[in-house]
Amino acid sequence: MDINLAMCNYLLENGDRMTDEWYASLEETDPSSVYASTDPEAVAELKAQNREFHNIVPNILIEEEQAFLSRFDSWVHELAHDGAHLSTPTHQIIREFTRVRQQYFDLIKEFYTLHPDRLDGHVLGQWKDKIIRVFDIAILKFVEEAHINSVNLLNSQQEMIYELSSPVISLSNDTALLPLVGDIDTARAKIILENTLEQCSAKRVRHLYIDLSGVVIIDTMVAHEIFQLIDTLNLIGVKSTLSGIRPEIAMTALQLGLSFDKTKIASTLSKALTDDGR
Repeated sequence: MDINLAMCNYLLENGDRMTDEWYASLEETDPSSVYASTDPEAVAELKAQNREFHNIVPNILIEEEQAFLSRFDSWVHELAHDGAHLSTPTHQIIREFTRVRQQYFDLIKEFYTLHPDRLDGHVLGQWKDKIIRVFDIAILKFVEEAHINSVNLLNSQQEMIYELSSPVISLSNDTALLPLVGDIDTARAKIILENTLEQCSAKRVRHLYIDLSGVVIIDTMVAHEIFQLIDTLNLIGVKSTLSGIRPEIAMTALQLGLSFDKTKIASTLSKALTDDGR
């Protein structure tokens, strides 16, 4: 039998053993770590993921690298999107990759003791180089995938925060209030525009009060977005009243040439509501 195939088969045959020994030697005190879970289903899933790893990795010794990596990438991708691993600090994931890598080195040594006459330093060096490369790829791809997933999750959470921070509050059957609070950047302004249009349409709003008294700073781009919101609302039949406009915001709007012709203006929200008999 080809020596590479023999080594590959030896690693495959010892997959269960590696998984059992790896899990038995886990020492994790961080409760957020996937490795600290005592839930039977979580433990079974963790062992299954590790076992599948051992079903794939040894094939690097006998397969063409690109063919091997196409299958291996799928395993890394699934692991990097697993919720339990995403909640585990990255350095702990890397720690376990290095511990498992040492298991492979130990099995290579073990195989050598069984077949010393068939092996030389050159072959052993090749095997170790391939194993190191596989683990380097696994660690790098996991960190990349986890980073991308974290960024996407953060963006989704930020969008949700933006949406929750710009609620359209119904005042009557056809009137509503949009109280804006805090700093507004261009990204948040765009989400406010989209969210407000959707809510006004869903609630059949005919008159929207937009209160800016809680907004400290608005730059030129954001001022433009707000007035674009007013224009867009007008196009769908929603009239707007602006209240709480700070002097600097008014100056910014004038410098941009933005018109207040289609919008009612009130110094405060209470005055806006009183003027309209509310």
